[in-house]
Amino acid sequence: MKIVLASGSPRRKTLLRKMGLKFSIRESGFQERLSLKEKPEKYVIEMASGKAKEVAKKEENALVIGVDTIGVIGKDVLGKPKSPYEAKRILRKLSGKWHRVLSGIAIVDSLSGKITTDVVETKVKFRKLSYKEIDRYIETDEPLDKAAAYAIQGRAALFVEEIKGDFFNVVGLPIFRLAQMLAKSGVKVGEC
Repeated sequence: MKIVLASGSPRRKTLLRKMGLKFSIRESGFQERLSLKEKPEKYVIEMASGKAKEVAKKEENALVIGVDTIGVIGKDVLGKPKSPYEAKRILRKLSGKWHRVLSGIAIVDSLSGKITTDVVETKVKFRKLSYKEIDRYIETDEPLDKAAAYAIQGRAALFVEEIKGDFFNVVGLPIFRLAQMLAKSGVKVGEC
């Protein structure tokens, strides 16, 4: 059975390769919508499932992986900023505080229609950031296509004071949990 990643994210592609998997990529075209009414955990599962199901309709005999990642601080859900102004607002909110990064994972078996889902949570604490640091970071454009407006594997690594949980979850693909889920689906992961 082939593996298909329902994402065009270069970070997810790189991490899946590091797992030693052979896979193809097919972007879903699934419309993400940020709803403030539902719990963040439910939201990431719905988005990941929607992406995977959309691609599974077009694939035969495949395990389709969908993933969605967001940041959460208090009751605020932090998706990808739509502008530099929004990125600045998010980073100011994160400055000096703990926040959560949630990733929903969905694996759809296109043959049987079976879907397996899970949510992974990582807690991240930012050090206090000056307005000048935030402005300089935004000028790099790095935060503009990232959930919660930062790339922990990039320049924002300097903002992180402490992390509890899966580092790769914050990058956008919780590979430890994904490997467990794939193994339960009969996929051999990480064999050299």
